[in-house]
Amino acid sequence: MQRESMEVDVVIVGGGPAGLSTACRLLQMAKEAETELSVCVLEKGSEVGAHILSGAVFEPSALNELFPDWHARKAPLHTKVTDDRVYHLISAQKKLKLPNFLVPKSLHNQGNYIISLANLCRWLGEQAACLDVQLLPGFAAAEIIYEQQQIKGVITRDQGLDKCSKPKTNFNPGYQLLGKYVIFAEGC
Repeated sequence: MQRESMEVDVVIVGGGPAGLSTACRLLQMAKEAETELSVCVLEKGSEVGAHILSGAVFEPSALNELFPDWHARKAPLHTKVTDDRVYHLISAQKKLKLPNFLVPKSLHNQGNYIISLANLCRWLGEQAACLDVQLLPGFAAAEIIYEQQQIKGVITRDQGLDKCSKPKTNFNPGYQLLGKYVIFAEGC
């Protein structure tokens, strides 16, 4: 089957926080080194952030390193954590609030933010686009391209197949995305 092909320096599979942050950092480093770098991010959702459904308590130290001016860039971190409460559930009807000094340090969230991960991903996608990352929403990686026991890229899912995986009239074969480096940042 004849497939269209695109070559880039780095292919990143996954347009979540890890993949988008990686893309941004790579292009920031390339700019600092005054070197050209092409980075492509495949995102299976119809748009960046479309498949992220989680809310989260977000600790912003990594974002501070990636974009120290994230406040000015209007990152979607609006609700600061002001209080923590940890309870020991004794039964379905009884609970016991633990005093703060007994709560592990990792469960103290002052200085963190309550966020929508989907909104954070959309914002990271905007930052990535400003850095000239090629974002490809709506394309899921379906196959890995191996050459001499090395990963050389991915093939996106064929489109226009019926429920028996037979081509319909609107069939389009998936694309080959080839990279010197391939980074898998596809969830867990």
